[in-house]
Amino acid sequence: MTADMVETTEGETAGRGATAAGAGGSAAVPGRWAPGDHILWRYRDNAEADRFHICRPVTVVQDTEELLAVWMAPGTHCIKPALADGTPVHREPLATRYTTPRRTVRDQWFGSGVLKLARPGDPWSVWLFWEPGWHFKNWYVNLEEPRRRWAGGVDSLDHFLDICVYPDRHWEWRDEDEFAQARRDGLMTDAQADAVRSAGRAAVAQIAAWAGPFSDGWEDWRPDPAWGVPELPENWDRSPDRLLS
Repeated sequence: MTADMVETTEGETAGRGATAAGAGGSAAVPGRWAPGDHILWRYRDNAEADRFHICRPVTVVQDTEELLAVWMAPGTHCIKPALADGTPVHREPLATRYTTPRRTVRDQWFGSGVLKLARPGDPWSVWLFWEPGWHFKNWYVNLEEPRRRWAGGVDSLDHFLDICVYPDRHWEWRDEDEFAQARRDGLMTDAQADAVRSAGRAAVAQIAAWAGPFSDGWEDWRPDPAWGVPELPENWDRSPDRLLS
């Protein structure tokens, strides 16, 4: 998963009248978030597992036992990694990209918004991208650690390797070079890398079968116009106060 992927790179519609309740707001079902709630979607640093280096405030679209769907609106203020001098990570040569000192920076998500879909236990999430004017662009399978839910959102660990799926149903691996470099730099063991490859093959099998969420019509989904853009809290990197799953 690259930080600037948009620029280089559970099924119901919104509109149930819910308003943002803030991170961890009251849900219609105990233990579940309600449509319109604001939560955080975060990733831990691959080199420092107790540190978060990506944080994206999102709005809950649907939260059921089968699927968590969230919307990241255009203009959302996020946290992303950068080199120590502020240079975007993708500008660093691959050979030193994961060993050059980094820090986190506050940034804004430009371009179209992103719909993220995640089934409990799956070692990936599926993201939907649109071109301006709501012209559907592609699905993006982000291979990652199954998300851990806490009162304010979900946390995961990115696994570098990804899959891009296009409207004509053909697909391709993405970021294989970053995946290989991460292995060389010791950011994952051989066993972990094998598990990621296995997860990727399982995702490809679902794509080949055109199973959900690819066949569920999410590309026709639209956000509730009444939803605002969630704010990035000052304590975005706080430790989970209570794990929900």
